[in-house]
Amino acid sequence: MSTTLPSVNQQQQAVAPPVTNYLNAEHGLKSWLLTVDHKRIALLYLLGVTFFFIVGGVLAFILRLELLTPSSDLMAMDTYNKVFTMHGVVMVFFVLIPAVPAVLGNFLIPLMVGARDLAFPKLNLLSWYCFVVAGLLLLYTVVMGGVDTGWTFTTPLSTRFLNTNVISAGLAAFVAGFSSIFTGLNFIVTVHRMRAPGLSWFRLPLFVWAHYAASIVMVLGTPVVAIAIVLVALERLIGIGIFDPAIGGDPLLFQHLFWFYSHPAVYIMLLPSMGVISEIIACFSRKRIFGYSAVAFSSVAIAVFGFLVWEHHMFIMGVSQYSALVFSMLTMLVAVPSAIKVFNWTSTLYRGSISFDAPMVYALCFLGLFVIGGCTGVFLGSLGMDVHLTETYFIVAHFHFVMVGSVIMGYLGGLHFWWPKITGRMYPEGPAKIAAVTIFIGFFFTFGPQFMLGYLGMPRRYAAYPPEWQILNVLSTAGASVMGLGYLMTMVYLVWSLYAGKVAGANPWRAYGLEWTIPSPPPTENFTELPIVTHEAYDYASIDMPEHLPAA
Repeated sequence: MSTTLPSVNQQQQAVAPPVTNYLNAEHGLKSWLLTVDHKRIALLYLLGVTFFFIVGGVLAFILRLELLTPSSDLMAMDTYNKVFTMHGVVMVFFVLIPAVPAVLGNFLIPLMVGARDLAFPKLNLLSWYCFVVAGLLLLYTVVMGGVDTGWTFTTPLSTRFLNTNVISAGLAAFVAGFSSIFTGLNFIVTVHRMRAPGLSWFRLPLFVWAHYAASIVMVLGTPVVAIAIVLVALERLIGIGIFDPAIGGDPLLFQHLFWFYSHPAVYIMLLPSMGVISEIIACFSRKRIFGYSAVAFSSVAIAVFGFLVWEHHMFIMGVSQYSALVFSMLTMLVAVPSAIKVFNWTSTLYRGSISFDAPMVYALCFLGLFVIGGCTGVFLGSLGMDVHLTETYFIVAHFHFVMVGSVIMGYLGGLHFWWPKITGRMYPEGPAKIAAVTIFIGFFFTFGPQFMLGYLGMPRRYAAYPPEWQILNVLSTAGASVMGLGYLMTMVYLVWSLYAGKVAGANPWRAYGLEWTIPSPPPTENFTELPIVTHEAYDYASIDMPEHLPAA
């Protein structure tokens, strides 16, 4: 049996909701802990990512409270070091990296390619258990007093026998890396081997292209940082000289190993969010993405270039000026495929039939934050500017605009877009739009002043600063309060919608794609019949024809 991708009108008259779906097919905690259903595993990841997002947010707010006043009067300076280190480790390894791939990617990629699950369901479950074990190790690190090396585990600081818990924190990042590797491997094999008949590479949703490119980075880059962390542990435990110059090591070696992974890891976080934005803009402008092939290939180009620019994190660390010049040029080039995406999204919006539903508001917020984050990255890729800016709050602002503002806006936009599909319920549109704008405004007031602080010379990672910078720090802390309020609003109305939200149909957005042809929430087996794809991706022109629209 087979079926073609139906029109919107056919989708709205899809089969009646099945007797069971992935939410009620089995009951009991054991059925969830042993599940191999990609949709349930995505929800388990959602709970874990949400928990760590709250932890990381609380740590960030503690930092902002300390910086309200010029003196270090809320906590001791070594405690401050531990708080910002744990904030970084939590947010990077347990929120930003897994948020979109592990939650939305896990849930949607089999649905988008017409498969009943990922290629390796048990490996998918193992990836979640690796995430849980890594999280427990990190919580153990916090309970035992934390770690104060910064989230980058900078050597030789991290390798000397200080009163800090580097090994348990590093082990947490190491195990979390296996979670990423397993997830990336699963996505690559699923996209290659399990696409529905007719779903050629250039009919794939751009969401899938973005996750495919990010998965390549996961599989190739993560083992490098894992090796670096193991070497740090060995040097710390038995004193062999690898990174510490006092015992014959080279600290630059660690920087090369760490940033060879950690700059591509930026795209593990960012590329999936870019895929989300492509889906949202196409749906809410009712148009095929302008230059579909260019956007698809730009995802692969970003992944490739991401492996060629790591040394721009090391311009002040004594590297060769000739190699720094080459890496500066490559850093400028990596902006090209990102600019292609922004140009093509903007061209898609041009003369589109735009509707400003909550997911679209998040997408537009993403564009604003990403453009600022990307343009300020050009300053840091320039050799002369980087020397003056890299150890200041300018880098903090740039990093957060790209990694937190853009990634989290994309994540929340995707969560709102597919929330009806995931839960079968609608959230209230009004509060959702207000929350999106609140987060956007709060984010600007939090990190915008930090560009000015960095330009003025305020060093990052300091708990005390000269009094003349206080007003900008107060503004930044006020913005963090507003942003936190927006996140709290989002959590409240999404939880409320689970119990009192309007029941969603199979396709409340009149969106295009295989995931919208099945009931909400999806059946346990995803598709009762093998779908056959006969149309190009984002064929909104055909499904918006009058004969396919609901009767007035």
